[in-house]
Amino acid sequence: MELKADNIDPNKPIYPIGIVAELIGVHPRTIRVYEQEGLIKPLRRGGKRFFSNSDLQWLRCLRKLIAEDGLNIAGIKKMLSMVPCWQIRNCDEETRKNCPAVLNFSVPCWELKPQVCRQRGLDCTECEVYRNKLRYVMEAKCYDR
Repeated sequence: MELKADNIDPNKPIYPIGIVAELIGVHPRTIRVYEQEGLIKPLRRGGKRFFSNSDLQWLRCLRKLIAEDGLNIAGIKKMLSMVPCWQIRNCDEETRKNCPAVLNFSVPCWELKPQVCRQRGLDCTECEVYRNKLRYVMEAKCYDR
């Protein structure tokens, strides 16, 4: 049976940090900084980080935003906070009243780790808010038109 690249789930974490660093042309420490700043959320298995093809796309976009567009990490975080998560997730009024992401809109919701999301068993890397915000930035800033 032939394995085709289009059969691979783009969100399946398969690359270790060393390979990812080599593919995007940075030191692994740079990727760790992005993780500490909340810009990337790799899967962890046995203390090791693994990245998906979607993560690779996002990391390439981050590099473009920083190296070519002159943004810093704070600027990227601000850009990611522009689209409110409750609009993407269609939260009801009662949920929004108690959600720390609504109360502290200047910070991306995944940095707050809202209790509402934890109670629902939602993880940032699988969350449509997290994915849609990254996709929005990549489409707006990193893809040639």
